Amino acid sequence: MHRILQEIICFTAVAALLSCSRGNSNHAKDEPAVAVTVTTAGIRNAVFYNSYPGNMVALKEVELRAQVSGYITGIYFAEGKRVRKGEKLYEIDRRKYEAAYSEAQSNVKIAEANLEKAQRDADRYTDLAGQEAVARQVYDNAMTDLKNAKQQINAANSELVKTKTDYDYSLITAPFDGTIGFSEVRLGALVTPGQTLLNTVSTDDSMGVDFEVSENELGRFVKLAAGTGLAGDSTFRIILPDNSEYPYHGTLSVIDRAVDPKTGTIRVRITVPNQEKTLKPGMSCKVNVLNSNSGRQVLVPFKAVMEQLSEYFVFVVNAGNKVSQVKIQPGPRVQSDVVVLGGLEGGETIVLDGIQKLSDGSAITLTPSAVNTKK
Repeated sequence: MHRILQEIICFTAVAALLSCSRGNSNHAKDEPAVAVTVTTAGIRNAVFYNSYPGNMVALKEVELRAQVSGYITGIYFAEGKRVRKGEKLYEIDRRKYEAAYSEAQSNVKIAEANLEKAQRDADRYTDLAGQEAVARQVYDNAMTDLKNAKQQINAANSELVKTKTDYDYSLITAPFDGTIGFSEVRLGALVTPGQTLLNTVSTDDSMGVDFEVSENELGRFVKLAAGTGLAGDSTFRIILPDNSEYPYHGTLSVIDRAVDPKTGTIRVRITVPNQEKTLKPGMSCKVNVLNSNSGRQVLVPFKAVMEQLSEYFVFVVNAGNKVSQVKIQPGPRVQSDVVVLGGLEGGETIVLDGIQKLSDGSAITLTPSAVNTKK
């Protein structure tokens, strides 16, 4: 009895499976074709860029700090204006430094006079010593006085240089042509050597733009620096903070000496003209670098691409109006299209609208005004 019951159960299960199989087969045969529009994966010239955040930097920038102590007695520039190399900017009370310099000059003259006297005495005693007409001790004293006089000259000249340097430091001048910022001190302020920041001067005829690139891209930028890679005025473009494009293009000037091991990036600098003085140090911007794959590429409309688990696919129309799901390697966006770096060769017919209703092997039918081609 038990064995008969098992046979009945098995027969029932097999019958159920066969029934489901027939039902699914009939369902697949009865599945209606999906109405879609299609387009052609075209091969066209595509110009696209890689974008990097950047910052404007001055090619020359110097902080002006006091090298001597004293009170500010003169400010001779307009803040935010251009200054010329050697132009007088600040004056620190110069009276004591001028007095010390004058005293040092006088001490040099005294030392020179003493040297002349010591030299005459030494010459005279040398002659007398040759005639054995002077005591040996007197001759030795004369030689010692001559030696001391020469040392006094050296000491006096050293003091003269020191006081002259302090005197010069009491007047701060522009180190190069550039633009000066807001003054950090006012008239009457007491400044301390090496500590008090007076102002900052930076160049602005040309500006640098610094940005970070991955170490994986280093080889490409080395080729650009060597002139063996992409070249031309449009290789480096600057996008300003208001999203407008700067009218002048950049030139690669510096690649940093080392990769930052913490971030795996390296700093690159391009130089851009700044005739209108619209660029300022510290400004943020975007640097668009012409992609090395720019040129003849396969392009498809972006809306024809489907993403699944960070992978990208398109539906290619095969013979018999059925579709195959093809994995692609998408590149940058070019307006409403996307560059296809792998997976398509160009010329394939792909589904443009209706991809949400499709799966691999689905049957399709074209809507009356559906065929949309791009060449």
